[in-house]
Amino acid sequence: MQKTALAATACLVLAACGAPEGPSNKTDGPVPAKPDGTVTLNILDVAGDLQLTQGMIDDFVARNKDQIDRVTYAKATAPELVGKIKAQQAANRVDIDLVLTGVDGLAAGIEQSLWTPLLPAYASRLPGMNDYLPGAATMQKLAGDFGVTVTYYPSGPLIEYLPAQVADPPKTVQDLLAYAKANPGAVQYARPSNSGPGRTFLMGLPYLLGDSDPTDPINGWSKTWAYLAELNKYVTLYPSSTSETMKNLANGSAKIIATTTGWDINPRVLGTVPKEAQVGTLRGFHWVTDAHYAVVPRGVPVDKQAAVLNLLAHILTPEQQAKAYDQGYFYPGPALKDVPLSMAPPESQQALAEYGRPEYEQLIAGNPLEVPLDAKALVAAFDRWDREIGGAKVKK
Repeated sequence: MQKTALAATACLVLAACGAPEGPSNKTDGPVPAKPDGTVTLNILDVAGDLQLTQGMIDDFVARNKDQIDRVTYAKATAPELVGKIKAQQAANRVDIDLVLTGVDGLAAGIEQSLWTPLLPAYASRLPGMNDYLPGAATMQKLAGDFGVTVTYYPSGPLIEYLPAQVADPPKTVQDLLAYAKANPGAVQYARPSNSGPGRTFLMGLPYLLGDSDPTDPINGWSKTWAYLAELNKYVTLYPSSTSETMKNLANGSAKIIATTTGWDINPRVLGTVPKEAQVGTLRGFHWVTDAHYAVVPRGVPVDKQAAVLNLLAHILTPEQQAKAYDQGYFYPGPALKDVPLSMAPPESQQALAEYGRPEYEQLIAGNPLEVPLDAKALVAAFDRWDREIGGAKVKK
């Protein structure tokens, strides 16, 4: 952010008087231990992460009135993220101080050089990162220097259905294709670039189909792209969000949808999907893990960066991480080791006792865990899917 001559003069006067008024607007240089004055943090969520972390954030704000006077929250879709941030950076007016994103927004921002590097420079101020679960630690590697993992789950891919509608659910990917062919429009997954289950289904297929290189969507997914093209013949639309697939499952316009552990549990807790809905796995599946990240756009003042770092240190404590169990939205949710469900709030324990699935523990332990595609590969996969598979059928 450029400083006008007037602003520069004011800074000199304030420095001479030894009476700084409020936080600095500097956007580069070392980040102080705390902001010089209280700041307002504007947080944008493009992953639904606030369902897990807003309680953690609000707790930090309540305990640290000397750093943050208030927080504003906004939500957007992952595909909207890059345009919003780039426009603000081009205008030298960055109003979004912290973004909570999934792998999709993280990857797109890394590709476009939108994020401020926080690591390794400030790793020592985030000691909770040393206590990540193995899967969360692996997910952190995808963020490079730019993001901090705040929540984690094994994800999927899973399929979900109502037993009254699907008496004999598919057991293999070929079964799923045969079901779709016999029941046009009955199989749905949301646009991968804006859906955790859609993205996980896309990335899980190379393992299910035995593709040559599951980490290379351009040169190693010949079986996957062929399968998706064939399946596309029997898919009438691709919802633009996961929540739409859940509503369609509930109203019967979809019979089988792609899902994940969290998207299975939470909509049943909320009543969006009937409690009796069931999930299934496809033979030979590998978990494709998922995480939510905190990233800071380039152009955020260092005083706000200081508040963000302290907030993230707070989020990465066992006490706060236990809140990530929520009502199963990102099941299990915590990114840290040694955060059992018994530490979670009573309402989380009650929801998971009623709507959780005991078989998940064995499924998580008994099937391989794979990391998602890296940033460049993920963007390439989304682009190819939009161009060659389902872009023309995405429900706006």
